Amino acid sequence: MIELAGRDVVLVPVAEEHVAELKRIRRTPNVRHRWGDVDGEPDWPFDDPGTVPYTILLDGAVCGLVQYGEQDDPQYRHASIDIFLDPAVHGRGVGRDAVRTLARHLIRDRGHHRLVIDPAADNEPAIRCYTAVGFRPVGLMRNYERDTDGKGWHDGLLMDLIAEEFEG
Repeated sequence: MIELAGRDVVLVPVAEEHVAELKRIRRTPNVRHRWGDVDGEPDWPFDDPGTVPYTILLDGAVCGLVQYGEQDDPQYRHASIDIFLDPAVHGRGVGRDAVRTLARHLIRDRGHHRLVIDPAADNEPAIRCYTAVGFRPVGLMRNYERDTDGKGWHDGLLMDLIAEEFEG
């Protein structure tokens, strides 16, 4: 994995020295509400061999995580992106910069023609962020994801970005 530089952020491979701060961010109420309780995941963020996680650095400080997964079947080849940020940096363009930086890498360096992202349908700030990068709504996925309390389900919004439409 390589280091990726955005306008304001730097994406670096997750290292052991980032984990404590990333877990602190995951425990904040806003992030825990979307990502669940990290305390039940002892090997996180190294527990999913299907994803490539990056620590998001802003002015040298850990402020979140962005990761991608790849579908390598030639008939369906594409990549997916997930992200969370410290609520302390919300509303400052950090998410847009991180998503745009990773999208650029996935399109230009990894050769993907299509990227997807799937925020909760009620996560308006995330949807605005992804739209600003160039993602477009594709459809509503009903009862797509289990609520973090494990008691119910919520809808997801499937969004995609086609390489030819990317202005990054």
